Amino acid sequence: MRAKTKLIHAGIVGDETTGAVSTPIYQVSTYKQEAVGKFKGYEYSRTGNPTRHALEVLISELEGGVAGFAFASGMAATSSVMMLFGKGDHVILTDDVYGGTFRVISKVLNRFGIEATFVDTGDISNVEAAIKENSKAIFLETPTNPLLKVTDIEEIAKLGKEKGLLTIVDNTFMTPYFQQPIALGADIVVHSATKYLGGHSDVVAGLVVVNSDQLATDLHFVQNSVGAVLGPQDSWLLMRGIKTLGIRMEEHNVNAQRIAEFLKNHEAVSNVFYPGIATHPGHELMKKQTTGFGGMISFDVGSAEKADELLAKLRFFTLAESLGAVESLISVPARMTHASIPSERRAELGITDGLVRISVGIEDVEDLLDDLTQALA
Repeated sequence: MRAKTKLIHAGIVGDETTGAVSTPIYQVSTYKQEAVGKFKGYEYSRTGNPTRHALEVLISELEGGVAGFAFASGMAATSSVMMLFGKGDHVILTDDVYGGTFRVISKVLNRFGIEATFVDTGDISNVEAAIKENSKAIFLETPTNPLLKVTDIEEIAKLGKEKGLLTIVDNTFMTPYFQQPIALGADIVVHSATKYLGGHSDVVAGLVVVNSDQLATDLHFVQNSVGAVLGPQDSWLLMRGIKTLGIRMEEHNVNAQRIAEFLKNHEAVSNVFYPGIATHPGHELMKKQTTGFGGMISFDVGSAEKADELLAKLRFFTLAESLGAVESLISVPARMTHASIPSERRAELGITDGLVRISVGIEDVEDLLDDLTQALA
């Protein structure tokens, strides 16, 4: 199946019992057993639910993995993956990661003895230098949030295999429609499914796909033990959103390209971060490992005051946390999504007070351009 067809026809489609085209919502917590230990595939909905299972099969097939897992949020998914490791284990992470990932690694999981080093994974020598005897995994975000830095997944995965390390990729920005980390050698793929996969600002969820039976067994044990599972209603909403992922991602991409080119040439903007621009350091690599550049753009207007002036004038860009929705969203990372990162660390990374991040929606791009024109004037 080709990509758009797969989004609609992959996984468990409909209901054989009734002929329903849409997968039913099994709003149930427990299941009747014929005898002790004898049941029809499900015993308790923390362990497994038919609606959630349909979603998990779907994302596994879309990412080309062995098994999929649905969690209550993107952070629940990331945290559960990190629980595959234990006291004394070391993980290398991309330096420019989402603030929530930085926070859970540096302020929560460190309490349990999991060590972490943040490096610019765009340069493989940084990764090699960070590897220790107790290193267990390399966690990549590519493109990164919010500076859109790009890492060569295939190159890092090859290094990981040589050193006996797992390669984990946060694929939230690209989705399986534009980027296939497992096909490039990754072992685990993580999504904040709240974003593009859901696509409509109406569900909070996380998804994980693994590439081996052993990882599937290990992660299911964590999922069942910790219990941060996605409910059936939200599982159904995600499956509904995924059906239109292809047409949405293409529209996000087209709109973002136009807007990035506009911002690049605007006198009020000092820097634009979008891998679809030919001058972006990761442009050629993105062309190699993805089929699109995505809908995320960051740009610098020089100061927090100018950023606030811009926000006050916009009509079609909604000031809000999150991204990946049909409506265009805008945020200031230093004070919103990345506020949990210490200010000195943000300064090192280049996350300035004047940095603005937009998640380009699927509105008419001319309206979005008109809105930015008047707001930047």
